Amino acid sequence: MLEAGEKAPDFELTDLEGRIVSLRELTSEGPVLLAFFKITCPVCAFTFPFLERIHQTVGAKRLRVYGISQDDAHLTRQFNSEVGVSFPVLLDTAANGYAVSNAYGIFTVPSLFLVEEDGVISWASGGFAKSELEGLGQRFGVEVFRAEENVPAWKAG
Repeated sequence: MLEAGEKAPDFELTDLEGRIVSLRELTSEGPVLLAFFKITCPVCAFTFPFLERIHQTVGAKRLRVYGISQDDAHLTRQFNSEVGVSFPVLLDTAANGYAVSNAYGIFTVPSLFLVEEDGVISWASGGFAKSELEGLGQRFGVEVFRAEENVPAWKAG
């Protein structure tokens, strides 16, 4: 898996509306959090509501969150509905040989990458690590976890 300090591979992927989106386009407006996932991943379903909280709180001008699904559009829409995801999702499926997932060295999901405007990864995380998401939230002024939530420190992806 790629790490902080490495250049993020550029890509072009289709969103759920069929538009082609490139990483270069996304980062031209500021940092982007890429969240690779599969719909069958229970840790993804656990993590994504917290990513949604970041998305809703920070706003697109400071940080944009993009999911990258390894499943088809229909199944991904179902996942988004069930988990409560409103941030945009791109598709990196078997049909393209999971080209982007492979370029990023994905071996577990969720895998998260914060890509800066210059295309360099400044933060990366695999699986679920509460402290890592708290650190990301602090950078953008978001309380990712609420005091009343009983959130484990770690979950393997």
